[in-house]
Formats: sequence, structure tokens, C-alpha cells
Amino acid sequence: MTDLNCPLSRGIRLQKVLSTAGVASRRSAERLITDGRVTVNGQTVRRLGTCADPISDDVRVDGRRVVPPKQRRYLIMHKPRGYITTLNDPQQRRTVLDLIPRVHDYVYPVGRLDYESEGLLLLTNDGDLTAVLTHPRNRVHRVYEATIRGLPPLAKLRKLAAGVTIDGRRTAPAEVFLLAGSRTARDDRARVQIVLREGRNRQVRRMFNAIGHPVTRLRR
Repeated sequence: MTDLNCPLSRGIRLQKVLSTAGVASRRSAERLITDGRVTVNGQTVRRLGTCADPISDDVRVDGRRVVPPKQRRYLIMHKPRGYITTLNDPQQRRTVLDLIPRVHDYVYPVGRLDYESEGLLLLTNDGDLTAVLTHPRNRVHRVYEATIRGLPPLAKLRKLAAGVTIDGRRTAPAEVFLLAGSRTARDDRARVQIVLREGRNRQVRRMFNAIGHPVTRLRR
């Protein structure tokens, strides 16, 4: 049996146990631990440095035993507007899991698209892949097409590409392109492609707000 205060050589971090088992991404697993929803051998664990052996230890989330998945699942979907990218929602809004009722394996979304956004979304139970795709140090490209109000001048697009300040922190450099024929049927709209290498909450919308051109439609 693994000591709950074990060094890493005697087990693996509990958040990795959960993510590898497909319970949640590592970041979400950390929240499960700090919220007191995880037990190891009957003992509630809240310390993120805790280690466990996924084979010999009894690891549970909300009382349900955590077991390694029999196989990895990878689902790619086009998320439409009007769905929230989470496993459950206190407001009872539709979630992306409602789009895959025939999939019975436990999978979770990698990253997020907000309620009004649409486009590419990956769902999986592969915690290692999730860590690679979502960790900032890997700088995985995220490509978005935004329909915005107004036609921004080149100076504003350069400012957007160089980085703008959100919540007191500057965004990483991005690639920004005004799409050919970007004027929509309504003259007060334009289409812009933006490539990010980080993923903050509602980042694209907030970046365009910062230069005075709110997003009316966002697709990844």
C-alpha cells in the first residue's frame, strides 16, 4: 500500500492517476482534489503533492472507484453554438455530452469553447494527450475565425498581434489576418483569422474587445 506522503519514486501524483484514468484533465483533477472529492484508501486527500499507486491503492472520486481505462477514446466534433463545454452545468444548459448520447465511455473535453462559440473540439480519456495539448509550454496553435463589428485598421491588427492586456497580463504574440473579401453582407462586419498559442478564458472575444471590435461570431 502506498504511503499518502510518498516520494514520487513510490507512486505517481494523484492528479496524474485521475487524468490517466480518464476522469478529468490534470487541471480539473487538481480541483477535484482540493475540493475534497477524492479519497485514497478511504482517506480524503486535499494535498496536491499526494502520490498513489493506481494498481494497489483504492482511489475514488465522489465515492466511485477510479480504474485505468481499457482503451483510449478520441472523439472530434464540431461544437455548435448553444452548448457548454463541460461535463455538467449547474444552470442546466445543454453540454457537449448531449451531442454524443451513444458514447458510453467516460470522455471529457480538451480545452473549452464558450457557449456562443463553435468549431473543433476534441474529447478523450487520454490524460497524457490532454496535458500535451493544453500546457502553455507546448504552445499548441489554436486557429479561430472571428466575425467582428467594424473593419479594424492595420494599426489595430498589429496591436492585437503584438499583444493586449487582459486582467493586468499581456497576451502572447499572435498571428492575425484580415480575410480576403472579409466584408460580410452587412457592411459593419469583417472576418479575421487569429492564431493563438495560449488559451485563456474567452480570450479571443476579450482581445477584440480590447481594440474596440467586439466579436459577433467565433469559430475554431
